[in-house]
Amino acid sequence: MTNPEEYVIEMRKITKAFGNFKANDQVDLKVRKGEIHALLGENGAGKSTLMNVLSGLLEPTSGQIYLNGQPVQIDSPNTANRLGIGMVHQHFMLVDAFTVTENIILGSEPNRGGIINLQQAQKEIQELSDRYQLDVDPTARINDISVGMQQRVEILKTLYRGANILIFDEPTAVLTPQEIDELIVIMKGLVAEGKSIILITHKLDEIRHAADRCTVIRRGKSIDTVDVAGTTSEELAEMMVGHSVVFNIPKAPAKIGAPILSVKDLHVNENRGIPAVKGVDFEVHAGEILGVAGIDGNGQSELIEALTGLRKVVSGDIQIKNHDLTNAPVRKITETGVAHVPEDRQKYGLVLQLTLSENLALQTYYKAPLSNHGFLDYAKMREHARRLIKEYDIRTTNEQLPAGELSGGNQQKAIIARELDRDADLIIVSQPTRGLDVGAIEYIHRQLINQRDAGKAVLLVSFELDEIMNLSDRIIVLHDGKIAGEVRPETTSEQELGLLMAGSHAKAASETEGN
Repeated sequence: MTNPEEYVIEMRKITKAFGNFKANDQVDLKVRKGEIHALLGENGAGKSTLMNVLSGLLEPTSGQIYLNGQPVQIDSPNTANRLGIGMVHQHFMLVDAFTVTENIILGSEPNRGGIINLQQAQKEIQELSDRYQLDVDPTARINDISVGMQQRVEILKTLYRGANILIFDEPTAVLTPQEIDELIVIMKGLVAEGKSIILITHKLDEIRHAADRCTVIRRGKSIDTVDVAGTTSEELAEMMVGHSVVFNIPKAPAKIGAPILSVKDLHVNENRGIPAVKGVDFEVHAGEILGVAGIDGNGQSELIEALTGLRKVVSGDIQIKNHDLTNAPVRKITETGVAHVPEDRQKYGLVLQLTLSENLALQTYYKAPLSNHGFLDYAKMREHARRLIKEYDIRTTNEQLPAGELSGGNQQKAIIARELDRDADLIIVSQPTRGLDVGAIEYIHRQLINQRDAGKAVLLVSFELDEIMNLSDRIIVLHDGKIAGEVRPETTSEQELGLLMAGSHAKAASETEGN
């Protein structure tokens, strides 16, 4: 018999229902003191719901939570904080114009007679930063520090409030490989101090490197809890999705055709008028996938926006299928045969309040058969949506569900379906699998390779180096708005790509790699 006090957190038979739908159905989770416990599951499996119950954002329909063997009721985030439970959110909850200290103390400011004692707070935050080797400057402004450092601020925020149990929600989604390694070191340092960490992630490599045990959830039910050291990535993936998963999709040799996209001496500014893309030249041919690697913020977003008509070009040329489309309207670019899967599916890919049917028609609603003499044919739109839902395995109760109610993976499948269904010659995809589980990743990777094999030109922008390496036929690396080098996946490594991403010249990176 296990000792109930062995577990710092025990969630027993947790059910959370929304109407007739059970997001969590009798889920069990047991976390030991001083361990990193991974929570693994497909998009929509119920992981976030379970953690929202633990952090006080949702109350369970039934079930009981125990803290150090004692039953507790967590009815609000404030209660969770008082009990020592803190959450490091995937989308950072920080005010850009505030300093690190101002963000950390927000809502729990130390004061003397109503006057905030910033000096005391800075001292305490510096001590916490030093103790956990977070290397954070308490006086820095959020908009002046890197994404990886912002995440450390989120960690400090939970520690400042006295958290002993930390929930990390997809913590590496926007980090570089080096920052991911640093974060794992930080997490291991925290548990060595006696903290306990629940790590929500889709990345099996991270679970292998960081976690002690892993609980797998599938379709709202807990499947099993396993020791990570004794379990393979393939076994974890199969538990998660219910069938075996192919990690590296096999590809036939590329049959390279004519250039579809030609970019010459392209200069693009970011929102403040500062140069973001600085004289870039490249081509994408029919029948190939060109990967664009780079650390976030090195001109990738501005490049894609310029290519798709969403941002003005300062100078240079964009030719698509031998048409000059520099600063052309979005619809003209789209109708020339360009599909675009944007980096932020919720901000730029979907209108969350509209139905799935309406979202799937966004690129073609003004054409027959979806439109008849200027009037939308809603019956045809629903028929069109049902076909795409079936073809692209979009999991939804029906086509009239608002897009915002779909899981992240199914939102992404909807955008992929809408864009690929138009049979475009150039497919521009940015971060196509960010935050998705291995089942959804495998599906989307197959779709992109199928497009390449059908003679389409694919431009792939991704921060996931394994994705870039597995899918690309050629890779260009952006650093500071310029191309730091061009490599081929079969003759390069993630280490060489990492050096190029950090600004090393291609030749120097290759020599360093060879030593």
